[in-house]
Amino acid sequence: MIPAILALEDGTIFRGRSIGAAGETVGEVVFNTAMTGYQEIVSDPSYARQIVTLTCPHIGNVGANDEDKEAEVAYACGLVVRDYPTLLSNFRSQESLSDFLVSQGVIGISDIDTRQLTRVLREKGAQNGCLQAGDIDENGAVAKAQAFAGLKGMDLAKAVTTEKPYLWEEGSWELESGFRSPAKPKFQVAAYDFGVKRNILRLLVDRGCSVEVVPAETRAEAVLAKNPDGVFLSNGPGDPEPCTYAVEAIQEILKARVPVFGICLGHQLLGLAAGAKTLKMKFGHHG
Repeated sequence: MIPAILALEDGTIFRGRSIGAAGETVGEVVFNTAMTGYQEIVSDPSYARQIVTLTCPHIGNVGANDEDKEAEVAYACGLVVRDYPTLLSNFRSQESLSDFLVSQGVIGISDIDTRQLTRVLREKGAQNGCLQAGDIDENGAVAKAQAFAGLKGMDLAKAVTTEKPYLWEEGSWELESGFRSPAKPKFQVAAYDFGVKRNILRLLVDRGCSVEVVPAETRAEAVLAKNPDGVFLSNGPGDPEPCTYAVEAIQEILKARVPVFGICLGHQLLGLAAGAKTLKMKFGHHG
């Protein structure tokens, strides 16, 4: 058994065993209440620079596969679970969750009291934390958690966005046929990638949209020149306030009277473009 710890900025230390890559990571510790979808959570770009605690106790029992990833790589910097089963069983499984975490360089810890950890996060709010697996330095881990500046003021959309535009042409997954092929599109949609999840793009395709994904810093003129029927603002990580480039582009698109819709970070950016203010929540909504 390889030892692992999670140290919080308030000095609390949880001791367990490693279920992922060896090493150390620092980030914001949050909790997610979903009962399923752990692979999708770990690979969701919205969790960049976050250590995710799963409140569901048994994690890993269906393994992992290439089809359920929300991005090509994992973005959560750490995973915290109560119980990691030694056996996995699912006809779609290609590897264990542990092997997936190791291949993606994600540090994971199990065998800790996630109920106690969730209470700490619920009462004190999201905490900065340090995960260590292998070589353990408890005092050093607490110091690194305390030294982490946190996500407020951090523009992570630039870090996770696509480098160049691309067309997305894959629909949702079905049991008998796999991923759907797109039907003849009814609408042209430009999707700003602030950390977009693949399944969101698939749902747009299912509804008859031809989707072009564009980088986060794409100027409004470049999008409007293609005469889209609508502009989608994706989910993403970090603080929306530093993303002034996105706010300015959205304001120009709104002036052009093109329908705009956003979720998660994209919704917050839309609010900023309309003159609203954003405030960091105590522990956020996850799950």
